[in-house]
Amino acid sequence: LSEIFAVLADLKCNVVASEVWTHNLRMAALVYITDESTLLPIHDPERLSKIKRLLRYVLRGNRDKHSAKTSISFDSTHTERRLHQIMYADRDYDRDESNSNEGAIDRSKTIVTVENCADKGYTVVNVRCNDRPKLLFDAVCTLTDMQYVVFHGTVIAEGPEAYQEYYIRHIDGSPITSEEERQRLILCLEAAIRRRNTEGVRLELCCEDRAGLLADVTRIFRENGLSVSQAEVSTQGLQAVNVFYVVDSSGNQVQSQTIEAVRNEIGQTVLLVKDEMYANSSANDGGRFSIGSLFRSRSEKLLYNLGLIRSCS
Repeated sequence: LSEIFAVLADLKCNVVASEVWTHNLRMAALVYITDESTLLPIHDPERLSKIKRLLRYVLRGNRDKHSAKTSISFDSTHTERRLHQIMYADRDYDRDESNSNEGAIDRSKTIVTVENCADKGYTVVNVRCNDRPKLLFDAVCTLTDMQYVVFHGTVIAEGPEAYQEYYIRHIDGSPITSEEERQRLILCLEAAIRRRNTEGVRLELCCEDRAGLLADVTRIFRENGLSVSQAEVSTQGLQAVNVFYVVDSSGNQVQSQTIEAVRNEIGQTVLLVKDEMYANSSANDGGRFSIGSLFRSRSEKLLYNLGLIRSCS
């Protein structure tokens, strides 16, 4: 990530906003940029081609089994929906055998079943996992992006757990018929739920925005052996408001001494730690959003209003 922001800084690009997800050794990022001097969108095709070429070169540096992909667009997009689509296209749902132990721990918290309802011609999808914000969005967008039509849906939360049930068909009206497709749907839903899981220490950076800020901050992370597992970058007026979740280079929790060393270099008042393990703060983040206590009729109405299911009597 530090190399991506360094390349953009070298090319005189100003990062206005960005969101980064990592999952199963893959990374997806949306980065919104302007010209550093004019703060306007970049339209020069030669310059855009150079940005794309150099970013692809950086992303291919690890020579993994997947080829890196970059694209440039001027169209508006829903950031989180697009990140799901990028991850899905990159097949991040494929299980990594070298990381099987960690995967087994994650999957034990999420139960996904896919069965056919022969008498009504539907495929029934059941998901049980820990409740969290945007869980419904992640599941329904995944079903939609996989070209399934949701006809009925039920969403219930009981304590810390959430239960979802969907009656789906293909666009042509047929249910799932093959075991291979059934297993693929299970893996994709598991991946969609885990992508948003935050791992590591939460660091919040708030300071006056300037050219090359992200390149400098992520370079300091890298030099201190930190890896960014998730990031949300935004600009509010003249202020940069950024959130990073960091782990060590092996994906484990970061030592408190390392966090303090990074804060000393960036600035104690600029980079704040929002983690109970590292900060002696008694304040919690307030009431956590929950999709609990939704009855069947209300959950179906919500999905219908989102335009992600069809009404079916």
